[in-house]
Parts: sequence; structure tokens; C-alpha cells
Amino acid sequence: MPTLLQPLTDSLFTQKGVEVSVLREDLLHPGIPGNKWRKLKYNLQAAQEQGCETLVTFGGAFSNHIVAVAAAGKAFWFATIGYIRGEETLPLNPTLEYAISCGMHLRYLTRTEYRLRNDASFQAEILRTASKPYLLPEGGTNLLAVKGCTEIVTELTEPWDVLCVAAGTGGTLAGMVAGAEGKGDIIGFPALKGGEFLQAEVTELVKAYSAGEAYQNWELQTNYHFGGYAKHTPELLAFIQQFYQNHGILLDPVYTGKMLFGVFELIRQDYFPKGTKVVAVHTGGQQGWAGYAQRYGLGWPPLEMTK
Repeated sequence: MPTLLQPLTDSLFTQKGVEVSVLREDLLHPGIPGNKWRKLKYNLQAAQEQGCETLVTFGGAFSNHIVAVAAAGKAFWFATIGYIRGEETLPLNPTLEYAISCGMHLRYLTRTEYRLRNDASFQAEILRTASKPYLLPEGGTNLLAVKGCTEIVTELTEPWDVLCVAAGTGGTLAGMVAGAEGKGDIIGFPALKGGEFLQAEVTELVKAYSAGEAYQNWELQTNYHFGGYAKHTPELLAFIQQFYQNHGILLDPVYTGKMLFGVFELIRQDYFPKGTKVVAVHTGGQQGWAGYAQRYGLGWPPLEMTK
């Protein structure tokens, strides 16, 4: 699909003299939207080229990555196995229900077992139970994922000064830094409390992908986690609802809502010089709303908005 850049209109932007647009990566693919499609694209090609039959991965009970891998398996004729952190809870939440509807087999790991997900011997043990497996890490981040995420930048044809993106495992941010090749400024907004650790993670990913190149045109804004991963405040939820009413774009409370909230706050603080063109990357994640609203007893958004 062609890149869709949606300009935003807000009195704050006029007052501060900046331009803000949202890159609608969430519209890339109906079942595998946003950065998940970018991360999976070259991994799926590699799995096909290697003659693999089963995609094996890890994630939490509300994981966008689990949903994307399940949808990719259905679309491209792979079997899928998802190793889920924690015990099975019935009835299943909408995220896991959808994964099963796509044909994914769910297997549950205790939190102690889940900590071994990156251990080579543990991986070898679980892969023995799968037919011609292809292992995808938690969140989908590896060098092929970084390659896919470089295209977020290289396919962007409109001029920009600053790119902003939410960060979980750091793969999308690393791909954007590598794709920009030192041009412009890139800001990552960690969704986790204590997201400073991503400085080293992203640096190593960029170096590994870019033959040792360490770009300096990026930073982390770590003050917009709202208490930690998958946590929220009434202020964040109010911002997301108001943003939808003003711009017709549904954000999620785990990643994109926090990132856009941070962008607005930085603009209020005169962080960006007048004339700056800011592009905020919408990495998807709307599917998580159904389970999130169920978990916290929220009355918004309506279910049809999360499809």
C-alpha cells in the first residue's frame, strides 16, 4: 500500500508553529497492521525459503505480536504455536480467542519458564515438538525485523524533521534509525517503566544491522510510560478519547496513546523549534483494546472500533 500520511489540525500546533502528521502504518494490512507487518515481512520470506512449516513465538496474553503471528500463519499457510506468559485463564480474552480462531496452538509457560525464552537450550527443547519450526522472538525483534522497519523511513516520501514512535522491544525504533541513516531526528517513547535500557538495546541492533554504524540522531523520552507497561491513568484515557474525537484516529493505551501524549507535551514545552515537521508513526495495536477494556471494566471504545 502507498504510505498514508494524515496531517493533524490543532490550535496547539498553530500556536507553537509546528506541523504534525500521523503515519498510518496501522492501515498497512487488515490482519497484520503496522510495525507487526514490517517486522514479519522478511521473516515470513525467510521461513518460506527455508521450507519451514510452523511459526513458533512468545508473548503475553494481550500481545499484538501473538495476534499478528497467528494472522500471518493463517494468511500464508503456516502452522503457529504461541507460548503465552502465565497460566491459562478462562474464558479466554479477545486477543487469545482471535489467535485460536486463526489456528494458533496456545501453550502456557510459568513466569519462571518464560524467563528462559531466549535461552538456546530451552528454545531447542520446545522446537523439537514443532514440525519444521521457524522461531520468532518475543515482539518479533531480530535483524530481519529491523530490515523491515527501515522501510517505514525509506518509503516516506513527504519531508519531515522529526519521527516519533512508541518503543517496546526496540526493534521498530532500531529499524527507523538504521533506515534514516543519520538524517533528521528520531524519538522513541518507551512504553515500559525504566525504558532507559533500550538505549543499549537499540544501539546494538542498529550496529548489527548497519555494519557497526552508530547513529547519533535519535533519543528516548522515558517520562511517558504512565506507570509501566500496559498501565494507564484517567488522563491518558481522556487524551486518547479526545484524540479520536478530534482526528478520527483510534490510538491504543499501551503504545501509541502514550507516544502521542508525549508528542503533545513536548510541543507544549517548546521542545521543537518553530517550523518543525513532526511525523508520529501509528504502529497499530487497536486489537488490544477489546481485552484491555474488558480487563479494566472500561466502557470505551465501542468494540467495532477495535476491529
